[in-house]
Amino acid sequence: MAHGSQTSAPPEVPDVAQILRANRLALVRLMAVRLLIAGLLVAIPVVFSRMTGVNSFFAVLPIPAGVGVLILTVWRAVYGIRVFQCAKVLRHYPLEFHPRVIMKRAKWTKYGDVHQIRVTTRGQHGAPLMLAINAAGRRRWPEGAEEGAWLAGDLPFGGVLVVPGSNAMLFLKPADWDKTARKRAEAGEQRTARAQQAGLHLMTNRSWMMRIGK
Repeated sequence: MAHGSQTSAPPEVPDVAQILRANRLALVRLMAVRLLIAGLLVAIPVVFSRMTGVNSFFAVLPIPAGVGVLILTVWRAVYGIRVFQCAKVLRHYPLEFHPRVIMKRAKWTKYGDVHQIRVTTRGQHGAPLMLAINAAGRRRWPEGAEEGAWLAGDLPFGGVLVVPGSNAMLFLKPADWDKTARKRAEAGEQRTARAQQAGLHLMTNRSWMMRIGK
């Protein structure tokens, strides 16, 4: 899946190991902050009640909120599998530079913002519409991605997008799995086997985005 010739040299190839470390650390930090908030929401009313003897409804109101934050944090932690899925893809595919990434729209979900994008290749047409989600749980679209990004993968199956000059890493899957079925069928045994090794050969369950579906 090579990119076309370009009028200027692509940026320096990012260090894959460093990108993965940064995203794992970002995920851990995100979970740690949320767990801290949940702990404080539960602990402060308890300590306040014991110190003052006040046991009113409003004094304990933060406790359910803290429990809710804790549940959502554990729920979101399940999707840390995105980082490991990206690592698997990056073991089987090299990074290749694509000169332009078009972000069309973003959809908020409780699992993270899902971005609808096209990764264009110079000299080629018909790039499939893809869904992209940040591997480390961040919601914002990474700055500078529209000016080009590194891609590892095979678009009809999915892949990983790495934005130059940052540690942003997004996991990609075709927005319409059935619509890209013909391209996968025409991919040949070698490409299909590679996608299988990278864990890209199956459609992901849309609600989980990163979990294997059917």
